[in-house]
Amino acid sequence: MTRVAAIDCGTNSIRLLVADVDPVAGTLVDLDRRMEVVRLGQGVDRTGRIAPEALERTLDAARRYNDICTGLGVEAVRFVATSASRDAENRADFVTGVREALGVEPEVVDGTEEAELSFRGATGVLAGSHPGPFLVVDLGGGSTELVLGTDSVEAAYSMDVGCVRLTERHLHTDPPTSAEIARSRSDVAAALDTASAHVPLGKAVTLVGLAGTVTTVTAHALGLAAYDSQVIDGSVLSVEAVLAACDDLLSRNHADRAALGFMHPGRVDVIGAGALVWREVVSRVRDEVARAGGALTSVVTSEHDILDGIAWSVAQR
Repeated sequence: MTRVAAIDCGTNSIRLLVADVDPVAGTLVDLDRRMEVVRLGQGVDRTGRIAPEALERTLDAARRYNDICTGLGVEAVRFVATSASRDAENRADFVTGVREALGVEPEVVDGTEEAELSFRGATGVLAGSHPGPFLVVDLGGGSTELVLGTDSVEAAYSMDVGCVRLTERHLHTDPPTSAEIARSRSDVAAALDTASAHVPLGKAVTLVGLAGTVTTVTAHALGLAAYDSQVIDGSVLSVEAVLAACDDLLSRNHADRAALGFMHPGRVDVIGAGALVWREVVSRVRDEVARAGGALTSVVTSEHDILDGIAWSVAQR
């Protein structure tokens, strides 16, 4: 048994998992799992650089996470940074700041490794209760990973579309105009066209959605009054219910979204774009499965994601 800390720093949020992991027994027990919205990717798509205030928000959170790790007696830490820090010209400032805050080198992983970590985190829990092949979709702020496999990754692709990136590119009106929505859908459709050349979407038997956008859409589809991870994790929704929840969130204005009891304040301004991406992915996968002679009627949501995959990788090291 090893007590490890996994930190996932994405475009919109930074998340921590402290867990006791036994690679031999195949068990992972949460001790602390938390998330802060720091919006590291603020303006990166437009400027190519991490904004100073975004960097400081992220490093403040990293210092708090360091205190938690110290207090819980963590033996090993792995800090994985994804889309925003991959794309930024000044990522060296980010690397130096994280090293000073946590005493570890942040690993700016590429989309392929990000996909593999997400797949391991999600399927380690779901493999016993749902049939493969799995198509695991990790929908983030700056990128969306598509990973196909059963026991291991067979194909993966990272699309440069996410809730923060699309919001900054297109969705400037509250609520978005039909023209803004059309431009966003065109971006996602083009990204899916490319992704489908790398990942055979039609082979999916179980579609699994991960990360904050997907869990928020799921909470909305379930009609939750407040966010409840135990209800959301492992929930199975019909494709129609997912698409309807996505459409409803996209059509709402900022005040209406903020009034939803399950909505994290840091997601209010980007959930419309996230819902749009998730809608396009789910409908495309449904159509590709149908063309391959199958039928995709439901979608699984998992709270186990890249954080769990990072934790497993630390313990195995």
